[in-house]
Amino acid sequence: MDKSTEKPLYGGQAVMEGVMMRGKNAYAVAVRDPQNRIVVHTQPLNPAIYNSFISRTPFLRGITMLWDALGIGMKALMFSADVAMPEIDDGPEDKTATPILDSSSPSSSPSETVDRQADDIFSQPMMVGAVVLSLCFSVGLFIALPAGVAEYFIKASEQHLLSNILEGVVKLTLLIGYIWGIGFVPDIKRVFSYHGAEHKTINAYEAGAELTPESVQKFPLEHPRCGTGFLLTVVLISIIIFTLIPLPDPFPATSLDNIGIRVLSRVILIPVIAGIAYEFLRFTAKHQDNMLIRAITRPNMALQRLTTREPELDMLQVAITSFNRVRDADLAASIQ
Repeated sequence: MDKSTEKPLYGGQAVMEGVMMRGKNAYAVAVRDPQNRIVVHTQPLNPAIYNSFISRTPFLRGITMLWDALGIGMKALMFSADVAMPEIDDGPEDKTATPILDSSSPSSSPSETVDRQADDIFSQPMMVGAVVLSLCFSVGLFIALPAGVAEYFIKASEQHLLSNILEGVVKLTLLIGYIWGIGFVPDIKRVFSYHGAEHKTINAYEAGAELTPESVQKFPLEHPRCGTGFLLTVVLISIIIFTLIPLPDPFPATSLDNIGIRVLSRVILIPVIAGIAYEFLRFTAKHQDNMLIRAITRPNMALQRLTTREPELDMLQVAITSFNRVRDADLAASIQ
């Protein structure tokens, strides 16, 4: 086995003016604030998910970890918004903040790093509402709308097989179009640059390179375990499943033409499709040395060009800071 595959699998997410990194035992969010400091929050992962039989059980681990990752991602976004865009009246200074000089700072422009607790932000009920709202938006745009188009086609042609293919094509078109469209928003462009910084940092670590901004800058923007590739994989697997596996009885033929039944079946099978996609992504990421696997994952890697931009050195500094905190937490846990 290649030595790079023996290393812990680190992942992450770009946030507003920062990066969230997730390791085996903890995750960290590093965000650059208006004072040019790097504000960091580190928090342990739920051991019931990440250090139990669930994390070692294929397919089951996919849906549970992805659900937890969704919650962590929303928390990280809320934290980054609070740090990057603070209120005009911040009130008294946070006495728990501990400023330290970060060793990963570029020598030309060192930055102060501040540790910060964020329990007051992470426990807000609005986080639950944000998750529910985002899920409703996703179901409406990427499930209900394609299902409605396919339902209309069925009524017009009575071609169920072609309607399922059409539904998948509409999903894929909406996904690519949505990602392409939001890429023109200036704030999203910066998030995409931080996304590139996240990928470059993990690529550099897995290659055994020195984790400095100048060194990390040389690495690729794409990564085989990227969430963008996961979304594309989910869409493609859903096309295959819903095209080749029709809804079973006892649904009568007339019920198959009901958009409610179609949407409900898609929602119910989301965990199954997500579990398959998660295992596919893990497998292909571990076998990138295989020419056939690289060819299969080429669309995933190509789609990442829409969600990543070349980062600046100070963005890489933030990503490295977040990664170092997570790696330190994993190293500390391993010697206990």
